[in-house]
Amino acid sequence: MTQVNKIYNTDALKGLQNMKAESIDCVVTSPPYWGLRDYGVKGQIGLEKTFEQYIYKLMLIFDEVKRVLKTTGTVWVNLGDTYGGSNCGYGQSENSSGFQNVVKQKYYPTSSGKPLASKIFPKSLIGIPYRFVLAMIDRGWILRNTIIWQKPNAMPESVRDRFTNDFEYLFFFTKSKQYHFEQQYENFLSNEYDMERMRKGRKEYDGKWKSNANKREHKIRARQSAFVAGNAEGRNKRTVWEINTKPFKDAHFAVFPEELITIPIKAGCPKNGIVLDPFMGSGTTAVVAKKLGRNFIGLELKPAYIKIANKRIAHSLSGTMSKSELRLEALAIETELKLLTL
Repeated sequence: MTQVNKIYNTDALKGLQNMKAESIDCVVTSPPYWGLRDYGVKGQIGLEKTFEQYIYKLMLIFDEVKRVLKTTGTVWVNLGDTYGGSNCGYGQSENSSGFQNVVKQKYYPTSSGKPLASKIFPKSLIGIPYRFVLAMIDRGWILRNTIIWQKPNAMPESVRDRFTNDFEYLFFFTKSKQYHFEQQYENFLSNEYDMERMRKGRKEYDGKWKSNANKREHKIRARQSAFVAGNAEGRNKRTVWEINTKPFKDAHFAVFPEELITIPIKAGCPKNGIVLDPFMGSGTTAVVAKKLGRNFIGLELKPAYIKIANKRIAHSLSGTMSKSELRLEALAIETELKLLTL
């Protein structure tokens, strides 16, 4: 039986096959993007010759995810797209940093520098996220939401014939119609029309009741934040989330923003439940799960990532290492990895 609060050194499929059925409450993960980079280990996903093979392998993995997920469970998947004919996806150069990018880059020895994009024309987005979603639905998954992770601090791109990509997808799936879900709320600004229409039943941001005696004051105050009385938590959370990326600057790689993991775990996993990440990477899912009073199970193919993740988990809970010290630790691990790949 798989122990909780532990990261296992295994590929996702084998690790899932060794897990008990109906044992997981929530899955939050981001599979390696297709054709983006070589992580230098056997059994990794993302180096398939075609995107069709990549999607097929993901389906084998998520078939096992469905088996280990409780009937009331939820699944949250972050997945990015790739351009046909590009070297690294999204028009990035070989030196571009990305999630879990802590090893020396290795790419396909093809003329285009990446897996063959089947019949996709160069410069065209392949549509990996859409193909993934349709394949999941075909296999019986219920797609509840397509969430847009919008990055206010998105990296600029050296392109002049299209717009800069500044978002990624987060897909929310369930395996049944009845599942665990805690409603999440967000603050919101009401416009003048809404304030006029709701003026008899609201409180201003300072908690005072608004009088209707002064129309001019009303129009000014209507531009400020207000909530409908009786719903102080705000409105039901929307599906566009503005969340900055969180790089480890000194170690030249980025990790999941904790907020991007916090919302799904709060919404989709009960207290003391188990969160699974079959592509654990640098451990953000585990860190957030523990902070929120949940347990975790991680699967990760690369031992060096497990080392980073365990350090992050330990220090996030104990608070014994500063951010600068953690960056230096990550940099030391990165150097060790590069020496191993020479």
